[in-house]
This record gives sequence, structure tokens and C-alpha cells, in this order.
Amino acid sequence: MLGILEGQSSREPEEKKERKFSFRKRKDKLEKRSSTKEALPARCIQVTEVKPETLNPVWDEHFVFEVDDVHSDLLHLDIWDHDDDVSVAEACKKLNEVSGLRGMGRYFKQIAKSVRANGSSSSGSEENADDFLGCINISLNEIPVGGFDAWFKLEPRSSASKVQGECHLILQLFTSQRDTTLSKKETNVSIHKKLLSQIVEHEHAHVKREPYNWNGQVSPPAWTVLTHHAVQTDLTRLQQAIIRWQCYSGHHRTQRVCYSLLLRLLRAIDAEWDPPSVRGDLERQLSDSFRLYTEHCLCLMKNMRQVFPCTSAAAITRYELMLRGIGYMQNMRAFKTVCPLRNELHLDITAAVKKGTSEWYEGLIAQYKVEDGSLEEHLKKMVTVVDAVCADIQRAQNIYNKLFYSAVRVDFFSVSYRQLEKLVADDVNVAMERLCGTLEQESSRLTQTMGETVFELFMSLKSLKGFREFLPLKDAKMLALTGFHNWFKSSIHKFLQIVHDRSCDRICKAVETDKMEAVQQAKHSSSALEVTSCFRQVRDIWLQLAWPDSAGTFIFVTRLTDNFCSEAVYYSEMLTRKIERSQLGLDHKSFIVQLCVALNDVEHVRVFLGNLPRELDWPGVERAMEESCGAEGKEQVFKALNGQLFNMDLDLQREAKHLIMLLTDKMVPELRRYIQHISLSPDSINNDDAVAPLMKYLQDTVVILTETLVKDNLIRVLQSLWELLLRMILDSVTENRGVQVEFYNRFQYTVETLLQFLQGNGLSLEDMKSGDYKALEEELKMNKCSSFELIEQYYLEKISLQKTLKHTRFGRISVKCYYDAPEQRLTVEILHAADIMALDANGLSDPFVIVELCPHHLFPLAKSQRTQVKLKTLHPVFDELFYFHVSPEQYRHRFACLTFTVMDYDWLSTNDFAGEAVAPLSDFCWPGRPNATATGKSVQPFILHLSRSKPSDKPIMRMLDARVGDREAQEFVRRLKEIEKSMEEE
Repeated sequence: MLGILEGQSSREPEEKKERKFSFRKRKDKLEKRSSTKEALPARCIQVTEVKPETLNPVWDEHFVFEVDDVHSDLLHLDIWDHDDDVSVAEACKKLNEVSGLRGMGRYFKQIAKSVRANGSSSSGSEENADDFLGCINISLNEIPVGGFDAWFKLEPRSSASKVQGECHLILQLFTSQRDTTLSKKETNVSIHKKLLSQIVEHEHAHVKREPYNWNGQVSPPAWTVLTHHAVQTDLTRLQQAIIRWQCYSGHHRTQRVCYSLLLRLLRAIDAEWDPPSVRGDLERQLSDSFRLYTEHCLCLMKNMRQVFPCTSAAAITRYELMLRGIGYMQNMRAFKTVCPLRNELHLDITAAVKKGTSEWYEGLIAQYKVEDGSLEEHLKKMVTVVDAVCADIQRAQNIYNKLFYSAVRVDFFSVSYRQLEKLVADDVNVAMERLCGTLEQESSRLTQTMGETVFELFMSLKSLKGFREFLPLKDAKMLALTGFHNWFKSSIHKFLQIVHDRSCDRICKAVETDKMEAVQQAKHSSSALEVTSCFRQVRDIWLQLAWPDSAGTFIFVTRLTDNFCSEAVYYSEMLTRKIERSQLGLDHKSFIVQLCVALNDVEHVRVFLGNLPRELDWPGVERAMEESCGAEGKEQVFKALNGQLFNMDLDLQREAKHLIMLLTDKMVPELRRYIQHISLSPDSINNDDAVAPLMKYLQDTVVILTETLVKDNLIRVLQSLWELLLRMILDSVTENRGVQVEFYNRFQYTVETLLQFLQGNGLSLEDMKSGDYKALEEELKMNKCSSFELIEQYYLEKISLQKTLKHTRFGRISVKCYYDAPEQRLTVEILHAADIMALDANGLSDPFVIVELCPHHLFPLAKSQRTQVKLKTLHPVFDELFYFHVSPEQYRHRFACLTFTVMDYDWLSTNDFAGEAVAPLSDFCWPGRPNATATGKSVQPFILHLSRSKPSDKPIMRMLDARVGDREAQEFVRRLKEIEKSMEEE
């Protein structure tokens, strides 16, 4: 129950002011009223409907009271509980039937009666006798211009009452004077809209702080005017929300406002939306406002890069709010109702983004004046354009795309990327065709600057293409930049040649300025660092290219590998020439140090290039070629690349060996002097003293080498030094054949001392005991042998050689040998020979065979025997028997043998040597052999192939020849020289 209480005068007692009013009055009190002023007139009381069985009633009822004095009147509200058929509420419903003072009295009596009746049915106490639930008193002068919309706490009638709960009231004050001249011409909505538009223009013009981000708040007086007008004209909340949206969205087209304000206005419309209440002009105006706002926002989206730059966080925030507003608007019930044909707003947004992107790119082209200038300038400007596009795409991915997708469900990144990618691809393709056409002319060549520009353009396009991985799978197919690398194939080839030429220039300059001093903690010089740095830069260029075509990759990798290898060899050759030029002006130690640094430089580069298979991903190239060309493609890659690396390694090792040779050559005079000292030392000096000077020199040298050389180079130099020492010792021994045994023993000791020394400095004993070491060891061993031992060794070598002969061009001889052990008799049956050499002018020979037991000092009593001469034949048949006495003590020696010498008989001059063969006696004289049994005559003959070697080529021959005072040695050498002489006469 609600009512308006008239204000009290200030002369009334204070306690009367504080006493709370209630519609429940006792009869005696009503009768005592002294004037009609204390009674409530009928127009001041209203009652709601009854809400049964609830503690949370919802009425949603509207009441209008006429107020006499807004400054002193009160709004009073009672809440009662409805219990019987005739209640306070029922009595109040008869309020309109009251007429006059007597009727008013009967009205309140009826209320009192209802209250007493309710009380008598309860427990009897006054607190439980009524159905009063609480009251609210609100002074009207406390209601603000905009009214109240709040919860008010229920109050008791007195301190003894107990009440609880709150009541939600919406209160507004307005005047009843509405008719004006303007209201008679236009609708209330139109008037309110004009009023609000003027206020908005005025208020925004006087905003001093951030007018560009105005939140739409107006001054209190303006708000009072607007509120009073809305109440006066009975504008609904929805109408007011629509008017505010129209005014502010229209104002937004000329003046910037805060987009959060517009979003709030849209939400206000959506919250109050009631389609039946929006018809006619209001519906049309709302539709126009949505359309105009959408078109304006689409225009801003088209120019978003200028209007909402990424560099401004505030601009991005405003853009996000604008997009959220658009996104919210297209999902509003109001928008779908008044704009039913605009149900695909995302397509309009996509079209605006595309158009804006194209216009931005065209502006970029115009800004840099891409079409002006030379071809080189054109390419440089295209690099700048593509880089700007990449930056824009990056911003689209990182910033704009999130805003668009979250707000309007548009994939801004995909739309802008596809648009820009196509535009860039078209322009670059035209530029590269122009470049290729220019380079095909004989007078044109790719300059270094242009080559670098082409590389930069390629890398920029590669970066742009790389963004496709962020596209949806369906959008990533058949893009314009697919296969763009083919536009650059010929240009990249020429660019790599430029890189190669520039690398060679850098290498040349690095060697020229190199002081051949080790840098910091390394053992190589500055030029090696420069060369490997150059290689790394070229490698990085290739890795940046990341060529996608397998066949093209193989060609480029082969080209790069060849460039690397040729540059490394060029570097090593320049180092060698520099060392050769500088050796004349340096002392011994300084030259050795510089030479060691040069060796380390070559090794440093060689080791770096050894990693090329990994650095240039050769296995990846092999796999790619295998996938495209099969196993043959893989094999081709393997052979080509590894062949280049192998040849380069050989060339670098050759240069390293040349440097090592320069080093060892520098040491030769000193080493020769110390070797000569050992050779000339008298027998009275012990071996340690004789070798000491050489070892002291080597120790000092090895200290320098160890300090300056890397490990691998140290091993190489020491190995070369060891080989040099072996050759010098071998030469000394060879020059002094036939001297005392002590001479050879001393050099044997020298070799053993050197072995121990070099092994202690890192050389492998196995590597040292090969090659020249074996020859020297054999030489020393032979020189320490007697003449008979040397002759025996000679026949051992002949026997060993005979076993390896097969089908020689000197022919063969067929013989049969068997031994009669009881008689100690060896029978030799020479059967025939075949294919012997033609030594006469008629193309034939007159052959005969000399057979004898060797060596002669083992068979001093045995005489040589010979067959008959067979004239004019190359296939003589002899069938002759020869007998030799051979004791077991003789045939048991491994070197005991039969020699068959085939000669060509010449009756006018000396006989000619046609060939010889040997057969060890152990093959047919030893017990258990078939030839040494009683049935030996029945054994099969065997074939011996003839040989013709010069005896002077054998070291043993030279050793025996040097023993001038030894008769047996000289006699043996004489016979061999006769054979050799006959060979020379032929």
C-alpha cells in the first residue's frame, strides 16, 4: 500500500515529527483529529495486487501520484500480509467509492475492523494481532533528477516491532506541463533526439581532457533536462536507448568518441529490446543508424593501418573496442530485426580488409617510386617493399588477427596475406624476368651490388613465403609464391660466382697482411681465421637460401663445394709462396716457427672443410636425390661431392708436404753434418758419444716443433724427419760398403736410438718400421754379413723369385730331377725348352743349357755341365741326362739349388744369354720326397719359367762388388757381369 503524506509545519512538536505514520489507525485516534488536513485524500493512496504464498513477491506495477509540495511531502509504503476474505487490501480496493468526510471515516473504520479481526484470530498479543510486515518513508526532495532505482530496507512502526526484508522501487519525479509549440509539429522521439544531439555537440566541444576519447558523459544540468523530457513524454527505456545510440553513433562519424560508450549503448538496446514497440519511423531510423555506423566502421577498417597504427597501444585498444562493437551489433536481436538483409556482415568486413590491403600496397609502391630508376634501383626498392609487406604481415599475425577473430570471426591474417602475397609475387616476377633478360645479353654481367640485392630480395620473399605455415591447410595450397625460387636460379648461380671471387680477394688480402704469428691461444695465424670466417659466411648464405628443389640443391652444393675446395687450395698455395719468399731474410728458428704456423693454417682450413658434409647437409641432398632420381641419383651425389673433397684433401696434403719439405730441407745441412760425424767417428769412441750431437740437435728442434705445431702436424713433421734421417743414414751406409763391421753396428745403434726418441714424441713404432726403415735394416744386415752369406742370400732371393714366375716372355724349360740317397747321386734330365728368345738375325736361336750346383762355395767339387747345341730353333728338344754328387749336408741348406742357364751359341763371338731358372734341391733331395725314392725315375717332369734380370740391380751385387779385397766376392761378381754384358750387347 503506497500513499503521499502532506508535509508538516515546523511549529508542530518534535515528537510528532518523529512518530512514524502507518495506514493502520485506531478508531479513537481517528475521531480525535482536529482538522481534515491530517486525513489522507483518496488520490494519495494506491494498493498493489496480492501475491499469495511467497516471501519474495514481484509486482511490476506502475503508479502515478500528484504531488502538492515536492520539498516537504513524503512517499509512504506499507507491506501487509493478506490473511482473510475481508482484509486491508480488500478495503483499499474500495478507495474510489469514498465520497466526503463521512465516507472517509467509514473507510478507515473498515480498515480498523479488518485489522482487529485479524488480531482476534491470532494469539492475542498486539505484536501478533496485525499483519504488518514493514514500511518505507522517502522524502520526495531526496529523489534525484534521474530518479531512484534501488532497494530500500523495510522499517518497523516502533522500536518494539520486528521486521525484515527489502523492497525494490523505481521512483521518478516529473512535471505535467508537456505541450509546447514543437511538440505539436514533431514526435516526442524526434524532439528528444534533437535535444540530445545539440547537447552532445555542445558537451563534446567543451571537453578539455582527451576530447578524442570522449566517453559521452554530459553535465548534470544537461542530464536533468534530458531526463525530465524523457519522463514528460513517457519515452520508454528502449526508445531512450535507441535515441542515445542514434545521436552518439551519428556524432561518431564526425568526431571521435570512446568505442566503449557505443558498445554500452548497443548493449542497452539489446537489454530493452521489444520488437512490437519499435515500428514505423523509429524502426527505419534505427536501421539507418546501424547501416551508417557499419559503413563508417568498414571505411575505418579499410584505412586501419593509418587510423589504428600498431605503434599506438591506445589506437589498438580503440580498434578492438570498435571491432567488438561491430561483432556485438551483428549478433543483436535488434540488428537482425531491423536489418534482415545484412546477415553476412563478415563478408563485408572481408571485402573491406581486401580493398584496404590493396590500397595500402599501392600506396607503398607509390611511396618508394618503384618503377622509377635503373633495374638495380628497381630491385632495391622491391626489397624495401617486400620487407615492409613482411612487417605488415607480422603485425597482422601478432596483433590484428587476434582482434578480428575474437570480435567478428574473420581470419584477418589469411585475407591480408593472400592479398599481399599475390601482389608481391606479380611485381617480383616481372622484375626478375627483366633481370634475366638483361643478363642474357653478352655485354651485361651481374655486378656485386646487384647480386647482393638479388640475394636480399630472395631472402625477403622467403620470409614472406614462410608465413604460409600459419595459414589454414586449405588456404596454403597453390599460392602465388609457390616455386618462386625458379625465378632466381640463374641469378643465384651468378651471385655465387661473385661470392667466390670476393672470397678469393679476401683470402689474398688476408695472406698479404698476415704476420705469420699465432693468434691468442691458437697455433694458427690471422689468415686462417679470416679464411674459415669467409667459409662460414658463405655457408650461412647457403643455409639462408634453403633451396627447396632437390636437383637445384645438388647443383648448388656441388658448386659451393668446388668453390670451397679451390679457395682452400688457393690459400695453401699463397701461404707456400709467402714462406718461400720470406725464408731468405729470417734466422733458422724464426723461419721454422713461421713455417710451423703456415702448416697449422693449412691444417686448420683442411679440418674445417672436413665438416662440409655436415655443414652443407650432404646426407639430406643424397636423400632428396634418391627420392627424385632413385639409387642412381644418390650414387651420383656421393661420388661427385666426395670426389671433390678427396681431391681437395690431396691438394692440401701436397702443399703441406711441400711446406714440410721446406722445413726439413732447412735442417738438412745440420743433419748431414751430424750423420757425417757418426760415420767418421773412430772405433775408439763409444756409440753414445758419437750419436750425442745429433740427438742434442733433434731434442732442441723437437721442443720448437712441439710448441708451435698442432698434434697432427707434429706427427707429420716428425715422420718426415724420420724418413729424411733414414735416407741420409742409408746413403752414408751405401757410400761406405765394404768397411769394418763396427761401422754398421754404430749406425744400427743410431737407428735404434732414433726409434726410441721419436716414439717417445708421438710417432708410432709400426709406422716407423716400414718403407725406408726396412731397406736400411736390410742394408745394415747385409753389410754385416760375410761374402758367402751374401751369395747365399742372393740365391735365396732367386729361389723366391722363381716361385712367382708364370708365363714369362723368355720361354720355359722342362726338366726331371730325382735323387738316389744311398748313392748320394742327383740325376738331372733336361727334356726340352719352348718359346725361348730369338737372338739371331734369322729370328731363331742356337740354344744350349748349362746346368750347375750353386752356390759354388757349397759345392766346390761340382763342375758345371752343358747340353748339346740345337741349331736354328726356339723349341729345342735335348733329352740329356746329367749326374751330380750331393751329400745330405749340402742339400739341407735352403739356398742349395740347381741353376739352368739357357745360352745362344755364337761361333764368331761370345754366347748370348737367353734366360735362366733355378730349382731348390729341397724339392727333390729331402727324404720323403717322391724324387728321393727308388721310383724317382717315374716322377713327372716339371716346368721352369725363364727370367732375365740384370744382376747389377740387386743390392747384394753392389755390396759384393764393393768388397775389392775379397776373392770369392769378386769372382761371383765377375760371372754375373759377363751375363749382364751379353744382355747389353744384344
